[in-house]
Amino acid sequence: MHFNANTGPRPSLGRKVKRVSDVNAMGYNPYENANSQSNIYPNVGPDIPTGVYPQDGFGTAPQYNSQNFGNIPNHVPGNNPRPNFNPQQQPYQNSFAVSANLSMLGQPVVQDMAMQYGQQLAGAGKTIIKQEMEKYVPVSKLKYYFAVDTKYVLKKLVLLFFPFTHSDWSVKYEQDGPVQPRFEINAPDLYIPSMAYITYILIAGLVLGMQDKFTPEHIGITASSALAWCVVELAVYSCTLYVIQVETSLKTLDLLAYSGYKFVGTIFSILFSLLGGKGGFYLALIYTNLALAFFLVRSLKVQVLAEHGAKDNSYYDSGHTTGHKRRLYFLLFVAAMQPLLSWWLSFHLLPTTAV
Repeated sequence: MHFNANTGPRPSLGRKVKRVSDVNAMGYNPYENANSQSNIYPNVGPDIPTGVYPQDGFGTAPQYNSQNFGNIPNHVPGNNPRPNFNPQQQPYQNSFAVSANLSMLGQPVVQDMAMQYGQQLAGAGKTIIKQEMEKYVPVSKLKYYFAVDTKYVLKKLVLLFFPFTHSDWSVKYEQDGPVQPRFEINAPDLYIPSMAYITYILIAGLVLGMQDKFTPEHIGITASSALAWCVVELAVYSCTLYVIQVETSLKTLDLLAYSGYKFVGTIFSILFSLLGGKGGFYLALIYTNLALAFFLVRSLKVQVLAEHGAKDNSYYDSGHTTGHKRRLYFLLFVAAMQPLLSWWLSFHLLPTTAV
């Protein structure tokens, strides 16, 4: 027999060896080695649980921690590819693409291209909106009627009150149309009629307040009724021209401008009634409307009485004479409508006594 000193003393032959059925009691854990080798990827954090992939047919896919998604390998043992996870549940799959896109957006060249593209889109949208608005509201035509300045407004107001001193009533034209109002005092504008309409509403509120009759509903009724009468007047003029079959160079906005000048005389009559009562109101109303009638006759004479074509001569034997009479009747009709409408818009605002 060979003796080995490292083996220690042999047990006595008379003593039976003790067998232990519970190995855990001796400090032995059979799963220790298995758990120690379960994490075979050193770069993956301990928060990533292990499991069996669904491709193998055993269990479910492991749920990875989003904080350590950058170190997950592309393949697992056994040459099994990494499963396709849901991007909503696993954001790490698109992290590299997102970071690359963010880095590209930070480049000055990309920013300049995006700015130019945005400007092109804005310009195209502005053009489309302008074209659609032109179908319903002639914005380009309205610009002509509001092309005024302070000098023109002052001269035009003086002309409305004292038209007897004016001699030249012709309107100058350019190649593409008439001259703008700020360069031509005889050209119609919509600035004075619109401002006179607003001033008329304010003056009406002042007079009603002095009579202790002011209410917001009354102001609304006054404004809407005045606007409605302007629309009715414009419709009557257009229908009259169509019925009597007279062609003129007058446009719809021209008729609106000429019919809106009556608000200037109406405002003056209402203010004069505060000082002179009803007598002063009717005196101011008569003078302002006579001046307005003279102004309209001289202004519209060039555009209404001028022959616009030979269409009128084919309906009557007298031809030229009959067409001229119909134009003259229309001109007198427009001039006669202004005093009636001015009185209708202002008589209910007369104070009982003068201030």
